[in-house]
Amino acid sequence: MFPLTRTLSRRDVVLILIGALTMHFFTVVVPLGSRFSVVPGSHQLNDKPTVNKHLPQDNGDINTLLVPILPESTGESEGQGTTFRNMIFSSLSSLPETSIVEHVPGWTLFRDIYMANGTLLILTSSPASFPDSRYMTSTGLQAENTPESIALREPTLWNMDIVSPEDALQRWGNHPSTRRVWSVEGNTLLFNDPPQFLNHYYHFCAELMLGMWSIWTGAVYPEPPPPIHRAIFPHSSSEGWRDGPGFNGYFLRAAFPSLTAEVDIDWNDRVVATSKGIESGVHRAWHFPYLLLADRSAAFRGKLCGLQNQRTASESVDDLVARSRLDKRGSWWRSIKYAVWRFAGVTTDGDGDSFWSHALDENPPAGFEETEKIVITYLSRQSSRRRLIPKDHEDLVESLESLVQRKNAEITTGEKEWELNVVKAEEMAIDDQVRLAARTTILLGVHGNGLSHLILMPRTNVSAVIEIFYPGGFAHDYEWTTRALGMKHFGVWNDTYFTEGTTPPVYYPQGFQGSSIPAYGPNVADIIEKRIAGGLQ
Repeated sequence: MFPLTRTLSRRDVVLILIGALTMHFFTVVVPLGSRFSVVPGSHQLNDKPTVNKHLPQDNGDINTLLVPILPESTGESEGQGTTFRNMIFSSLSSLPETSIVEHVPGWTLFRDIYMANGTLLILTSSPASFPDSRYMTSTGLQAENTPESIALREPTLWNMDIVSPEDALQRWGNHPSTRRVWSVEGNTLLFNDPPQFLNHYYHFCAELMLGMWSIWTGAVYPEPPPPIHRAIFPHSSSEGWRDGPGFNGYFLRAAFPSLTAEVDIDWNDRVVATSKGIESGVHRAWHFPYLLLADRSAAFRGKLCGLQNQRTASESVDDLVARSRLDKRGSWWRSIKYAVWRFAGVTTDGDGDSFWSHALDENPPAGFEETEKIVITYLSRQSSRRRLIPKDHEDLVESLESLVQRKNAEITTGEKEWELNVVKAEEMAIDDQVRLAARTTILLGVHGNGLSHLILMPRTNVSAVIEIFYPGGFAHDYEWTTRALGMKHFGVWNDTYFTEGTTPPVYYPQGFQGSSIPAYGPNVADIIEKRIAGGLQ
């Protein structure tokens, strides 16, 4: 924009105001801002407190006026949009009260929440209508499974507090023209977890991203989810949320290319900006129109995660599936999966990576996905700490090779070719790993991080994850995630197996993390053959 060559006259100011008010009128008339609705929750909590929702009144509050969900691009610059919005924000006689769009333990989508001096502030005249803060947030400290650590992660008033409308005006300015509240444009994710869980592919992508997208999608069902503009990691450096192999950064940028990430030093800027001046009586605050707060410790206080499966995403996924706001087949995840596929170069134009029956930029099919081949991918961990007995690994590969060779020899017209891939993920480029996962029908491996690739598998009518455990051992990590995405999981104990309905309790016996895990190859091959034939549903 070229600089103005003269100062604005009173007539210019009046015309600008008339134009802004006209734009505002049409944003209210056009129904863009009504897609977020408050849905009563059905989640269960460990100690059964009374949890109610604060239902926002439809009275033309700030979000209806100013923060339409899924706003279309207007071609205006970001600065123009910000100026227009802040002008209206400062013209309101009162600050908008906080409401909850959707909530389950550990996952809370707020509308109009505030932050000052590092404390999330719920502005409300009805404090009793909000869930206990311990089901929404924590101190964000590193988690250890000890009574002391659990106690240290209980939230305090420094983490989350209530402020009344009267106190808010007294604190931040009673007159709109001098009010010291700055609105942070767009939709925000606030991940209140320590790097301990962020810098791990499974916890970041298959748990945090999966849970986030489930509640973000379920909150607006059946409408498409709104855009996400930023993710804030208040307890992590820029390195702290990234894993060693680089999957976290790859996944986040592939799925959300326009998203801005803020880390601890950025959050501290916001904290300092709203703490300086407090002693002299000058209070300031940030206002977030929509903010999804994710907190691992809070999720573990819910019954599903805390008592059943230890998967934070289950509090959101299972609850929303039960309320018919998410498809139990996992189709709500496909838009993320397809975005990562496209980023990795998965195509449908007939080249070597083509395997898909329709263009990836079309609407996802409602039912099963189909691939050209039956693809078995065995993720070998023989160079890692947790691995099979060497002879059992060799016998397993031999059993799989024999199975694939026999099935291809038996192919009749119209049947699919079988393919086996025995790979070490650490020796493959990320693009190659994603492309292979996108073709895989059966994913097989020892319990470990590589099985996180299941979130990128197509869901065919025979897709499955086969996870090898030390006999007697079990963890829900990949079992729950597989089922959440509508696929079948099999756990292998040497020459036996279990699946949904016969799943054992969580247990970590001696040898669980060791280098001598047994696996009877013919047992695994038999599971695969029966599953593909439709015998293990």
